[in-house]
Amino acid sequence: MRKILAFGASSSKQSINKELASYSASQIIGFESITLDLNDFEMPIYSIDKENENSIPEQAYEFKEYIKNADGIIISFAEHNGSYTTAFKNIFDWISRIEKVVWNHKPMFLLSTSLGERGAETVMQTANARISRESPLKIPVFSLPNFDQNFDKEKGIIDEKLNSRFKKSLHLFESQLYSNKGV
Repeated sequence: MRKILAFGASSSKQSINKELASYSASQIIGFESITLDLNDFEMPIYSIDKENENSIPEQAYEFKEYIKNADGIIISFAEHNGSYTTAFKNIFDWISRIEKVVWNHKPMFLLSTSLGERGAETVMQTANARISRESPLKIPVFSLPNFDQNFDKEKGIIDEKLNSRFKKSLHLFESQLYSNKGV
């Protein structure tokens, strides 16, 4: 069965971004959803000195293998001080040392959410700008503000306008998945 890899770019044990990524992956029919927890891939903070002394950690290779085996990737970004979380950035740094093309040209769907009005838009813009540089595809994005008011575990995105925008972005991701028969 074809696979969607989903994760929240956060180390929070109760990550709303992991919840949004997992929900989004579950909306795609005909694909197995695999949701990762970044806590399972904790590694030393990347530095060239650590790489030279100890090589690339096994967890980085494991994470990269999930990427290679996925047909599509959904990431929902938490925002720490306007940027990536340290947990995500560290994994990103380590896996970029394995292969230059980090995401293997897979169809991607980038999300962000927060409890606030902006829905982590700043990190979304940063992530989209960086990840789009290596992607041959247009990457759909969606930011969900006020997570606790706009998301329900059973119903998903409950605000109609936001749900409509979400579905439009999800549809673009799905169309890329269905037309991408074996990257």
